[in-house]
Amino acid sequence: MFVVDARDGVLPQDRNVLASLRRQNKPLLLVVNKVDGVDENSVLADFSALGFATPILTSAAHSRGVPVLLDAILRDLPLQDPDAVEAADPQDEGIRVAIVGRPNVGKSTLVNRLLGEERLVVSDIAGTTRDSIKVALERDGKRYTLIDTAEAVEKFSVIKTLQSIAAANVVVLLLDAKEGVSEQDATLIGAVLDERRALVIAVNKWDGLSAYEREQCRNSLERKLDFVAFATPIFISGLHGSGIAELMKSIGRAHKSAMREFGSAELTRAVEQAYQGYQPPLVRGHAPKLKFAHPGGTNPPTIIIHGSRTRHIAQGYRRYLENFFRKRFKLEGTPILIVFKESENPFAGKKNELTERQVKKRRRLVRNAKKR
Repeated sequence: MFVVDARDGVLPQDRNVLASLRRQNKPLLLVVNKVDGVDENSVLADFSALGFATPILTSAAHSRGVPVLLDAILRDLPLQDPDAVEAADPQDEGIRVAIVGRPNVGKSTLVNRLLGEERLVVSDIAGTTRDSIKVALERDGKRYTLIDTAEAVEKFSVIKTLQSIAAANVVVLLLDAKEGVSEQDATLIGAVLDERRALVIAVNKWDGLSAYEREQCRNSLERKLDFVAFATPIFISGLHGSGIAELMKSIGRAHKSAMREFGSAELTRAVEQAYQGYQPPLVRGHAPKLKFAHPGGTNPPTIIIHGSRTRHIAQGYRRYLENFFRKRFKLEGTPILIVFKESENPFAGKKNELTERQVKKRRRLVRNAKKR
């Protein structure tokens, strides 16, 4: 698409660009933009000198002419052979990593550092990255798809950030070491927890802190991030590259933990050991009992536990089980979803039936005794 300005008319630079484009021997569209408030006939006459039969008039600011432009693009696209088109294999994407954080925290700088080249626009002005960008990366023999989320301040970027979190296997929350954990950071972590995604917390701009500032930052992180204790902070410098190797290792461990597949036998043994080590508190004089467990899925690891009176299990005991599973199976950087199922009592409803049989037996014995 060769885009020109309707108000400027044909400029010498336009002719130079057009000459270069025509040497490419590819389909070419002339797009005359900013046509609002100008006489369209005059514009068409002015740009007819460029030799296009049907220039497309648009106003990008107001979406005018965009449908016509899209139709023209589709007409010029080469037809694909259905037999030659193969379905994309999700495994080809590798580990999908969404990089999220507040505006101007250094997300694009981090992506550029990982790629080793300036692939994304970097600026000190908040809002220079306007949409989510997916970039393929291969590092140390592993494949990744990096999702650099929007830094724009509009509501549109919030929606894109949430979509990026949902599409990811692992979410990297980028914090500014000098600013610590803000309310907006906590909101982003809440969104990650809502989607139950693996989480890695990367503290950026670490190289610019003094020893005292680093100690204060560590203490603040430990205090404010205790509700996501499963995510260990990694201290990095996206600009200079320090800590990047450990960040990638942490992403790999979080992904491996999130995709961990369990067997029913090992989960049941773990539940039995956890129950023996610490039993849930009594409820109306009776303790909930945990009988067996089986896997319920991955990303996050889901453990389904069967037992009796499980609906009375307190939140504190859920946290105990989660920490027990995390330590036993060495799970890092991923939430664990525990689902309790109330097992049916095989003897439920048979007590009265048993009593009735006993009554009939006693009556029969009494009758026989009287006959004697």
